[in-house]
Amino acid sequence: MSDPLISAAEQSMPPAASPGEIPGHASPRRSLWHHADYLKLWLAATVSLMGSQVSQLAIPFIAAVVLNSSALEVALLGAVEMAPFILFALPAGAWLDRVRRRPVLIAGDLGRGLALLSIPIAYAVGGLTIWQLYAVGFVTGSLTVLFDVADQSYLPVILERADLVEGNAKLSLPQSSAQIVGPGFGGGLISLLGAPFAVIIDAASFFASGALIALIRKPEPKPQRRVATDGTHTSLRQEIAEGLRHVLGNRYLRMIAGSTATSNLGTSIAFSIFPIFVYRELGLSVALVGALFGLGGLGVLLGAVISAPLSKKLGVGPAIVISMFLSGPATMLIFLMPSEVPVAAGLFLASIFLTGFGAVVYNVNQVSFRQAITPLEMQGRMNATMRFVVWGTIPVGSLIGGLLATFLPLRTTIGIGAAVASTAFLWVLLSPVRSLREIPEDEAKPTE
Repeated sequence: MSDPLISAAEQSMPPAASPGEIPGHASPRRSLWHHADYLKLWLAATVSLMGSQVSQLAIPFIAAVVLNSSALEVALLGAVEMAPFILFALPAGAWLDRVRRRPVLIAGDLGRGLALLSIPIAYAVGGLTIWQLYAVGFVTGSLTVLFDVADQSYLPVILERADLVEGNAKLSLPQSSAQIVGPGFGGGLISLLGAPFAVIIDAASFFASGALIALIRKPEPKPQRRVATDGTHTSLRQEIAEGLRHVLGNRYLRMIAGSTATSNLGTSIAFSIFPIFVYRELGLSVALVGALFGLGGLGVLLGAVISAPLSKKLGVGPAIVISMFLSGPATMLIFLMPSEVPVAAGLFLASIFLTGFGAVVYNVNQVSFRQAITPLEMQGRMNATMRFVVWGTIPVGSLIGGLLATFLPLRTTIGIGAAVASTAFLWVLLSPVRSLREIPEDEAKPTE
């Protein structure tokens, strides 16, 4: 598949509670499948992620094939969509620590659905252009900034800290299911309906997701405005600065941020021109690409199933390091894809499988760790700062990829991106993160 800390976070803590217990209680916890509000959030994620698989295939296909755009124009799609994470993530995080998160989640879903509906409408009247795709990408990207920061900050409102790893692991199951079923389903829809009209399915999924989140009933207290030492309310700028200090001032969070940002930079360079590479240069069909993405999604399923047991056996830190290590070799397999379709399909399948597996194990562990060590009133700024750092490299990588592909062969561009991604694991390997053992019970105190 988005962080500041105080100095006490770098002190050691007693071992976290065992998986079946809540600290201070002898009785075992009930499965989150019996948690009504969590189940609504889980179902909303399932529906939305399934629909998004359609657009992830359809919109790049529209740009590369339907509109016959250049490599740079196609690469700019990713840059425009992710640019809001550079522009808005930090103020969004500070603002979201002042408001209730659930209304933001609902509005984000409804707004993205409406923006996507403009694509089939414009195509039907003969007015669809690459510029409209850019506009839709920027609007949906901006709403995604708000949604993602609010989403990761909302889970600790619903769940106890001891349930966060299980909660994040279970939330990765919809991702795995969507990546297994969604691409094949999306490829079939695109072949049957045409890419512009297939986007309607994604719009509908956002509407359904917003409706499910609206049904969550657990009260969410409105956060209190922070007060400065002189008795006045702190400004947005002060709160943004606190978020930056919380992440960049903590030796765990800044190394996790550096690792994720480097991986995203490399993979975005490589995948910025991926639609042109597979559809034009290799001649693969959208149905085949969708089917391969679906089969490769089994890696996400495997990662979702074993991420929690793996971190328990190896430790949170080693699980983070090993899973990040997989990102470079997985991307390099795309660089090695030959023109022969069977071999290219096999390497592509292996790449998607390894990427999905590593990403889920990495994200479940590092996101759970970040949530556990961050005070609830800082969650929005922590997640926003992390999003700013780690997703801010994506539009930069997409732009670099598009420019490189203008002057270099597509395959060379992919190889450069894979080489960059291969260095990402060094951040966490050469840091205190590698020695982390358990998710801490108390906020801001990681167990080493």
